[in-house]
Amino acid sequence: MRKARKRFGPIQQKILLLLLGGVALSCARTAKRQWNIIKGIHAGWQDIRRQAAERAVDALYESRLIEARENPDGSCTLLLSDAGKTRALTYKPRYMKIEHAGPWNKKWWIVLYDIPEDEREARDAFRGHLTELGFRKLQQSAGIYPFDCRKEIEFIVELLDIRKYVRIIEADHIDNEWHWKRLFKLEQV
Repeated sequence: MRKARKRFGPIQQKILLLLLGGVALSCARTAKRQWNIIKGIHAGWQDIRRQAAERAVDALYESRLIEARENPDGSCTLLLSDAGKTRALTYKPRYMKIEHAGPWNKKWWIVLYDIPEDEREARDAFRGHLTELGFRKLQQSAGIYPFDCRKEIEFIVELLDIRKYVRIIEADHIDNEWHWKRLFKLEQV
């Protein structure tokens, strides 16, 4: 009998990814690449409230996804366990795919986003993730996809901290549906 996998919240997922960023840092060969990784790790840690981070780290430690090593100076270093590295890679947005659970159920998933100019990097990253996941541009700042994508979008929204700017809509009908069916190769038109 398969053991049920424990689900982790967005903060725990973010912490695993940030720790994985530390692994990536050790593998980076150029100073520019190392600096980009450091900036990303620093920004990611600042987005997490201290109390929430402490609870999330405790849960990850109990799940044996991270290890704590005490340093000679009394400080503590968090390291990803092998299981933690495997789990973190499953949350890596660049390699994320939307699983199709069977045939198309004739529903459309529309993602609307209105991310302000002062958060342009997050907006561009979100738009890029939508494209990588296979979304098509419905309108400016709106993407469409024919399969349930809530989990993936929720994860990216939490990772980029843009929850207040993104809406997900499940629709039964769209007036130019034949066009989208053709683009997504769903049915013969």
